[in-house]
Amino acid sequence: MEFSIATLLANFTDDKLVARKVLEKKLGCEDEDSLEKLHIALEVLEKIGLLVKERGKYRRVSEEGLIEAKLRCSSKGFCFAIQDVEGSEDIYIRESYLSNAWNGDRVLVRVLKEGSRRRSPEGEVKLILERSNHTLLARIKQVEGGFRAVPLDDRLLFELKLLTNGLKLAEAIDHLAHVEVLRYPLAQYPPLGRVVQILGSDAEAAADIDLVTCKHDLSRTFSDNILDAAAKLPKKLLKADLKNRVDLRSLFTITIAGVNGDDKVVENAFSLEKTPSEPWRLMVHITDLSHYIQADEALDREALKRGRSVYLGELILPMLPEAVAERCSLVSGSDRLALSFVITIDPQSGKVLEWEIQPSVIKVDTSVSKQQAEAILSGDAPKMSAETIQMLHDLATLAKAAKQARLSRGSLQLNLPPSQNPYYDEGLMGAVVVNEVPVRSLLSELVLLVNELIAEHLNALGVPAIWRVQGTPDPEDVQEMLKLAMNLGVELTLDPELDIQPLDYQHLTRAFAESPSEQVLTYLLQDTLKPSVYNTTRGLHFGLALPQYVHFSAPLRRYPDLLMQRVYHALLEYGRDRRNTRVKERVNLRHSSSHEEINWNVLPPELQQELQSDLTRVLVQINDREKEVQEAEADLAGLQKAQLMKQRIGQVFPGVITGVQSYGFFVEIEVPATESEIGSQLSTPLRVEGLVHVSSLKDDWYEYRARQQALFGRKNRASYRLGDRVAVQVKSVDYYRQQIDLVTVGPDGVVKGLGISNEDTSDIYSPNNMESFDLDPYSEDE
Repeated sequence: MEFSIATLLANFTDDKLVARKVLEKKLGCEDEDSLEKLHIALEVLEKIGLLVKERGKYRRVSEEGLIEAKLRCSSKGFCFAIQDVEGSEDIYIRESYLSNAWNGDRVLVRVLKEGSRRRSPEGEVKLILERSNHTLLARIKQVEGGFRAVPLDDRLLFELKLLTNGLKLAEAIDHLAHVEVLRYPLAQYPPLGRVVQILGSDAEAAADIDLVTCKHDLSRTFSDNILDAAAKLPKKLLKADLKNRVDLRSLFTITIAGVNGDDKVVENAFSLEKTPSEPWRLMVHITDLSHYIQADEALDREALKRGRSVYLGELILPMLPEAVAERCSLVSGSDRLALSFVITIDPQSGKVLEWEIQPSVIKVDTSVSKQQAEAILSGDAPKMSAETIQMLHDLATLAKAAKQARLSRGSLQLNLPPSQNPYYDEGLMGAVVVNEVPVRSLLSELVLLVNELIAEHLNALGVPAIWRVQGTPDPEDVQEMLKLAMNLGVELTLDPELDIQPLDYQHLTRAFAESPSEQVLTYLLQDTLKPSVYNTTRGLHFGLALPQYVHFSAPLRRYPDLLMQRVYHALLEYGRDRRNTRVKERVNLRHSSSHEEINWNVLPPELQQELQSDLTRVLVQINDREKEVQEAEADLAGLQKAQLMKQRIGQVFPGVITGVQSYGFFVEIEVPATESEIGSQLSTPLRVEGLVHVSSLKDDWYEYRARQQALFGRKNRASYRLGDRVAVQVKSVDYYRQQIDLVTVGPDGVVKGLGISNEDTSDIYSPNNMESFDLDPYSEDE
């Protein structure tokens, strides 16, 4: 098992002493090689003062001025250490103080010079905690005495010496390759690597999936020991497995499969009991993966390392092997262990009256495909049982009521291009995207509801959790957005002295919907939303207008959901259901009624602290992994769009200006595309954004005015404003960087400025048209 210094140090979350045997188990050190590496790491960390050894155990030493951060570098070599804490200053790291750290590495930084009003603080890399680039994309070149790999990412300013390993690298000179890093820079020795795969003569010759998986180091296979561990999961339920579980196998239960593009992973099932004059009882069943995947075992460590399943078009990289999904998915006709939310709900208002969360055993009667469910909900019923058809319509009724209740409290719903989020919930943006597909909308509302209820339950009982948090937008950003909205003809005001509420944003989206510039206004609003992150400190989820929220409904595809299942089982097993043993009456810790009755610490203090430490230990890792997966999925979409636009060079499209900067303006265009061109995962028509660089505007000298978000011409008084509609021609496409260059086109279809001679433009001078000079922001000649 490979581990990093970051994952090693993450086990020292408190001031407690940690035994080496505990570290071996947590890090999965089972063979002699990994045990030796752990021994060396502990010795080194002790020597440099990050750990101290007392009575054979280790303790973390906190040193003032040392900050954990992630390194971000530019193509010119300027590097900043980005802190995890929101609002913290970035720390400038000079090249001589990088200590061989690379872009993306997690590092421990010592602050050398405090920042000022105009300057960031400066620091040096004290220790590299975790390498980001285990593999990379590179071009092969020949040098005297061998071959080198030149990284395609221009933020990686080095070359790797290549081992040939019997490969004929002379035949692959200038070709693009996937390179594994065997040794990082050490003293005078350069980094060393080996070619894993020759991808093609250049980026465009390589498959887009290969580019993305190689660039982001996404494994497409599982190791033999992980596959063996998955194969050893028990195939049948034993009598002991059913102990303390509610038997719900007699209930008529259905699943909806394939909505996320994966028929093999089915985590949610539904049952319903209803009477004409009383509230309905909705049951949402979630596969109980925590029964099979134990903490700190091989499958658990693999799930933590991967963080979540990755969706790359039609390719799905699962968090766990297929054998786990086969054993735990809620397939029809088999007994399955689940955690069942039994929710009493008013079908008219969507108000939840009470609920209970029970470990259960269920049996799915019918599995409905995405296509069948869509047909039923649209009134075109396929050949299915009347009970199934009625159940789907009833679930749609409840989903509609739950949606109304969600919107009434201020939850955001943005009219954006269809979301590819496979988890049915609020997604990475933190706000629900309007979805016209009834079956996705149905699943989204019910999943959001159960995630909301479990969060409320854990909070009421004072149980540790990994909360899904989205902070309130910054007032300055909101006021800037309102100014831009005013430029687009939408006059709205919010008191800058008052805290911004989700309902305020909901009112904005309604006002935007009535404007012809809704598309641009929605993008502006989206830009003000803070990213959603995981946190062990409970906080507001702004987009959902909830005081707390967790992810619970996708344990086969998302690691935090699996963690929350373990926390809930710990609550049921060790939670105190009465104040002390002298009290005879017990409280039902599974039921919402317990919220008003409990006024004591439910969990024993030692367990409370242990759970909190375990969740804190993995927090940085799961947040980092989520960002990496998001970047990979966005990369694939960007490559597919770039490939599509390569075939459209020279064509003219109408578009809308979605952003204006000093160097030009961005235009979003709608491009008709066939499914064969872009695959079934992307919407048709496709929305593509490109840049009209200011250097292409040769008919005048254009000045940038930030307040108006516009470029104004000095001579002809022409302007390009945010929200303006323009005609543009596709000029060029950089496939690998996913950059699409556009030029403006006049009413006659001719590119603007092409008819002007050099003499006509000799007096047109604009600093925006000059090449930008990348100067050291902290040079002494400043």
